[in-house]
Amino acid sequence: MEIAHFVDREDEGAQIFDGLEQWAARERPFCVVLWGAAGLGRTELALKVARTLNARTEAPVLMADLDRIRLRGVADPGDALGHMLTSLGAEALEPDFDARCRQYRRLTAGRRMIVLLDNVHYASEVAPLLPPSGDALVIVVSRGPLPDLADGTALEIPLPPLPEPVALELLGLLARDRRLTADPEAARELAQLCSGLPAALWTAGAWLRRNPLVPLPRLLAELAVQFREKGITGVETMWDETYAELAPSAALLYRLMAGTPEISWTRDSAAALLGRGEEACDDALQELNRAGFLDIRDLVQTEDGRVGLPEWLGDHARRRARLDASEGELEAAQYRFVRWVLRQGQRADRFAAGGRLTVADEVLPIEGAPDTFLPDPGEAADEETAGEHKVRAARWFYQERHTLFACVRLACARGWDDEAWMLSEPVWTFFLDHPHQSDVTDVFRSANEAAVRTGNAAAIVRTCSQLARALWQSDRTDEADEVLRRAAAAARLLGASDRDAKLRASVAEFRGTLNGVRGDWATAAGDFEESRDLHRAIPNPYGEMLLTYRLGQARAALGEPEAAVSLLTRAHDMAREQERVRMTGRTALALGEALRTAGRTADARELLGFALGISRARGSDVAAAGVLDALALLADGEGRPEEAAEHRSEAESLRRSHGLA
Repeated sequence: MEIAHFVDREDEGAQIFDGLEQWAARERPFCVVLWGAAGLGRTELALKVARTLNARTEAPVLMADLDRIRLRGVADPGDALGHMLTSLGAEALEPDFDARCRQYRRLTAGRRMIVLLDNVHYASEVAPLLPPSGDALVIVVSRGPLPDLADGTALEIPLPPLPEPVALELLGLLARDRRLTADPEAARELAQLCSGLPAALWTAGAWLRRNPLVPLPRLLAELAVQFREKGITGVETMWDETYAELAPSAALLYRLMAGTPEISWTRDSAAALLGRGEEACDDALQELNRAGFLDIRDLVQTEDGRVGLPEWLGDHARRRARLDASEGELEAAQYRFVRWVLRQGQRADRFAAGGRLTVADEVLPIEGAPDTFLPDPGEAADEETAGEHKVRAARWFYQERHTLFACVRLACARGWDDEAWMLSEPVWTFFLDHPHQSDVTDVFRSANEAAVRTGNAAAIVRTCSQLARALWQSDRTDEADEVLRRAAAAARLLGASDRDAKLRASVAEFRGTLNGVRGDWATAAGDFEESRDLHRAIPNPYGEMLLTYRLGQARAALGEPEAAVSLLTRAHDMAREQERVRMTGRTALALGEALRTAGRTADARELLGFALGISRARGSDVAAAGVLDALALLADGEGRPEEAAEHRSEAESLRRSHGLA
């Protein structure tokens, strides 16, 4: 959508387009840094340039707001790359940072494109996101200059305040008020009061529209006296005046958002924070938008839009909270919000992953905080719709990952230990699909420490297991081993319930997986047998199927193809009986590979063809590429090199389409 009432900045725009026209580098993008104080219209100018160039060249626009992936003041570069790769259509992401950098370079090399990076704090946040293409434009929006990016910067443009004539023009467009033309001197003084800050002019325009009967000289005189007496900028005082006119719900939401600065807000999450229902929250959001305190265009234009207070308004809201907040106001709202996020996470977990081992009690609906829209796959009219519902639930985890992480930290900081460890269960479901998330280890560690403080043995076992997997996937196997020892010690304190038996079986499974990671498959096989026996005794058919599959993998790794075939055949049959589509495909692939190793090539071909069909039906190019690799090995063994080459070529093409080849 075209930016409303965009004025001036012609010189800055001309600098960018002139420089871009003269750019001659072949493998370096034309990189522009727009910097200046918040509220100067940096993002608006960047969007204007991107939109103009897109209209001229049809180059795609990729945008990343680094504040949305900023944790404790630092943007996670791996997460930023993941966001950009996802925007480029990559189905799977490389697990480590260096590999992901290579994946990003492969997908962007030589491409004509526009990359807009908003709210950049450090040059190190930009460097991994520069595409190796002379036909690319990268616009970096920053609070200040980025001297460490000197080698990668083609043009650096500091944005000054708007000059008075331009400020008057913008104010006139925003207010459309005859008082400004009737008293041009007072209008000039009002523009001067805003110090050329576009954000302040927007607020002033809204304030004028809300006070149509107040004579401009009187209004200006009253504001000027207050500014001088308080010794702060006119903009700060204007924000105070605007804040004073907010309805109670809007003022409360303003304070609460600022009190929880790590989080950006959807309509649903803002409603949970406010705790007064959807309508009251929508009214508050709209009022804050009218006041110039929030920009809600993203909420209006996109299904999963988000908002957050700019830094300078967040500071203002926190100052107002110190003066106006009632005792316990923020803590009560944050507790409600954490419980609400936990409930949504549990719902998304159940809908995306189906029935599985959980320890936390179900959180009931929360008054004043309606559930987000997540349809239950179990209530779908057909299988296709059920699949769409599962995808929607899984997408919720990705969209809200930073909210989940922030809530774990918030719960720990507030001493809400039960909520902290309970949140680790929905985080776990996200982690299984996105193991690249670099800060998830800290989240699991915090949840585990919270579980220990509660003394809940089941929670300790669960969170130790989660932490152990995150550790060994980061090649910290010795630490993972120690954590699993603590899990085993806690498991000895469990009772005799089915859930407790599943937890003990889980510890054995995790121990076996760690031994497999270390290459000790003989010990791993013993661990998997122990876990399978525990699942059989409960009984737990899914657990038995899963551990039979893992045991078959271990036997294959030990060079025992016939034993592997027997185990994997059983696991495959069980997966089909239980209608576990993903596991049916995984067991078919593993069984096909075991059959090939055992020399039963005809059976192997049938199973691998079946696995390929499932991968394609699920739309998983990466899984399909893995099956094609196995088919290529089979063709090699049967003396069909041309067929093997075709399979490898198709697998490479599938991986290349996601930047993985």
